[in-house]
Amino acid sequence: MLDRALDRIAQTLLVLAAVLGCCLSFVVVADVIGRVAFNRPLKGTPEMVSFSIVIICYLQAAYAIRSGGMINVDAFTIHLPARVQSFLTAFGCVLGTLLFALVCWGSIDGAVHAWTSNEFEGEGALRVPVWPARFVIVLGCALAALSYFLLSLKQFNAFFNGEPPVASSSQH
Repeated sequence: MLDRALDRIAQTLLVLAAVLGCCLSFVVVADVIGRVAFNRPLKGTPEMVSFSIVIICYLQAAYAIRSGGMINVDAFTIHLPARVQSFLTAFGCVLGTLLFALVCWGSIDGAVHAWTSNEFEGEGALRVPVWPARFVIVLGCALAALSYFLLSLKQFNAFFNGEPPVASSSQH
């Protein structure tokens, strides 16, 4: 049940990231046209682009893990026995869990500070609030850590049963 709910959340965040990416492309095109045709660039474009890219990446993290889209180099491990492959995959998932959990934990204070201090990026005509990007990092890392944790449980189960590594949940 948790797997299914996490799949839906990850897919929803993927769609949100795609919509944000599409909107961002219009902002960039408007900036380029304004800059070239009218010598009047769209103010705040660099700030919007830099924060949007961070938001897009972290919104997609859980989906990338759940769909098997994270980088996986198996050139050497493919020749090992199934049980060893499962163990190494499970170990990698544990490391992924730890990495994203540490980034999440380390990002909480910055997100709360950005919210409470009303932190902004940019000067002049457009000032972009920092807190949305900071909270998306916390959310994205929490979901990524949970995704890796659930995947590690499946991989350890495959290891104990002597089976090859389990495909990610969205692949089967």
